[in-house]
Amino acid sequence: MNASDTPPLIGIHHVALICADYARSRDFYTRVLGLQVIAENYRQARDSWKLDLALPDGSQLELFSFPGAPARPSRPEAQGLRHLAFRVHLLEPMIERLTAAGVACEPIRVDEYTGRRFTFFADPDDLPLELYEIPADAG
Repeated sequence: MNASDTPPLIGIHHVALICADYARSRDFYTRVLGLQVIAENYRQARDSWKLDLALPDGSQLELFSFPGAPARPSRPEAQGLRHLAFRVHLLEPMIERLTAAGVACEPIRVDEYTGRRFTFFADPDDLPLELYEIPADAG
């Protein structure tokens, strides 16, 4: 196999998020969403935390805190990241988990092109997050 036969991209390694309140966001992503901590480091020179979180498929989230970081300009139609979507096998158990933690979820919708069900909710910084249902038995 030569270089031209190799796909240039093979997946997403991580998504990096900057939060306003590190402790609140750390709790949300670990306790509420159930992501596992890979590493957590305080970078004194930047007065910044960096938290690496694992998802079951091997992808990761990096959670950063930076003093004085500006707020997101608008939701969700600003240029840049529109939302972050997580795959789930069933929506209802995760919606129940979020609701029990005081996180509001939008009503379940159906993707008009794929027929898959999904819903939106927000993290502590109002970043739009999506749950996208792909049943375990789906190819």
